Amino acid sequence: MRSPARRTAVLAGTAMAVSSLLVACGAEEATNGTGAGAAASPSAATTTAADPGDVAFAQMMIPHHQQALEMADLALASAESPQVRDLAEQIQAAQQPEINTMSGWLQGWGTPVPSPGVAMDHSGHDMGGMSGGTGMMTQQQMDDLAAASGMQFDQMWLGMMIAHHEGAIEMSRQVLETTSDPQVEQLAQAIIDGQAAEVATMRTLMDS
Repeated sequence: MRSPARRTAVLAGTAMAVSSLLVACGAEEATNGTGAGAAASPSAATTTAADPGDVAFAQMMIPHHQQALEMADLALASAESPQVRDLAEQIQAAQQPEINTMSGWLQGWGTPVPSPGVAMDHSGHDMGGMSGGTGMMTQQQMDDLAAASGMQFDQMWLGMMIAHHEGAIEMSRQVLETTSDPQVEQLAQAIIDGQAAEVATMRTLMDS
């Protein structure tokens, strides 16, 4: 019969072995990301289906921004007022990066990215080119703007760009009511803040 002292030593050794095994298993789980406290894998977020409202916002805002860039190009070539040209440069600096951001979202979501000059409906279908609504100019309006010059151009451009910006602001406000994506929220709010400030500047220029 084993002595009490020997049984105690054996039990202590067994406990130490089990403890070492548990520590080793826990370390392996932490390394492999399989433990209960492990962070979710980066792929978990990318496989989440995009909200239809977020997709529609990006697919409609991209061609909207593209038309604003086209109008900015016309201003840099034809505007008489240096303030109008400054606004055109400001619009280019803000909206091209936003187009790049939204295009990246759509690619990540596995949804169509609009081609330049192509408007899309809420289902991502080609609407056959630029159309009115949400502040978008018709092709005739763009042709009339391109044919104008001097102060006539400046006044026409300011009026059209105010309407264009107001359409973008309205679209951004709408998506803020439905989105739960913080990146979409951040961009929509940036569009509202930036373009509202530009609208105020353009109204002042028109009055002067």
